[in-house]
Amino acid sequence: MDYLTTSKGSLLEHFLPAGWDLRKIDACCSLPPEKIGERQPFWNEGFEPVGCGSTQDLDTMMGHEIALQIRRTRDEGRKLALILPAGPMGMYKWTVYFLREWGVDCRHVYGFNMDEWSDGEGNTLPPDHPGSFRYAMEQAFYGPLGDLTVPPDQRHFATLGQLPSYPGKIAALQAEGAELITIFGIGRMMHIAFWEPHFAEEFATDEEWKAQPYRIGAMLHPLTVEQNAFTSFKSRTTLVPCRANTIGPALFLRSDRIIGGCDGALGRGMQWQGLSLWATLRHGPDRWLPSSFMPTLPGRLFYLEELAGPLVPEVN
Repeated sequence: MDYLTTSKGSLLEHFLPAGWDLRKIDACCSLPPEKIGERQPFWNEGFEPVGCGSTQDLDTMMGHEIALQIRRTRDEGRKLALILPAGPMGMYKWTVYFLREWGVDCRHVYGFNMDEWSDGEGNTLPPDHPGSFRYAMEQAFYGPLGDLTVPPDQRHFATLGQLPSYPGKIAALQAEGAELITIFGIGRMMHIAFWEPHFAEEFATDEEWKAQPYRIGAMLHPLTVEQNAFTSFKSRTTLVPCRANTIGPALFLRSDRIIGGCDGALGRGMQWQGLSLWATLRHGPDRWLPSSFMPTLPGRLFYLEELAGPLVPEVN
């Protein structure tokens, strides 16, 4: 039975983004695990996927990479603009550990949270709300750094008042010689930040799509809502906001370097991120799959080796 044929006329046909070539995406996922790191023509020569045997390994290695770039730019006397995610999160405790172990202060660092839950008008949760991304970052990164931390006036959050200022502030920092590094995870829908694949339909060309710096009150895909329901909300879909403020490709694609992490395994052989990882690495740049542009930038993508598959059906 050809599943992609049986999906014709089903609810799935109108549920997934219109620009997705399901056969091409499926072909990306059909390869044996040992081929996941095979270089592709569209990869930047400085891009490297890095396999990790466990979540603990990934958190440590990714945290070390972030800390290393912070130390390097400090030693070079350069400012550093970091676009920061609130998922994955496990690497931040190791970033803090290495920076404190090395005695590296972060006065040269400017942090820009990539997204935040919102309503349709872009209003966000209070900064002390435990569900907000700002709260998560203060608790996991800025706070534990102690006296080495990023100065408060150099921390930026994706609120209605601050997000529109990101393009100008980041451009000004880069004009001064600052380096821009985007740290990211890959969504179930291959989004980066909350820049969703269905936004592609609004733009006639990739160039027009790439020019978008941010979106206020972005409408999230249902599978993004569900991804967050089981990764962050203990399965409680009714608590997950359906909108968010988010950076766009005009910001994350201007990065000098990227640091990515894919840790989407759930235990007992279950996972949600294998397809997203394979499509990111194999599909080739396509605005309908935002993460497919990330390998065109220099940097490292840390991933759980379990996500490489093989991605075949299994009864648990």
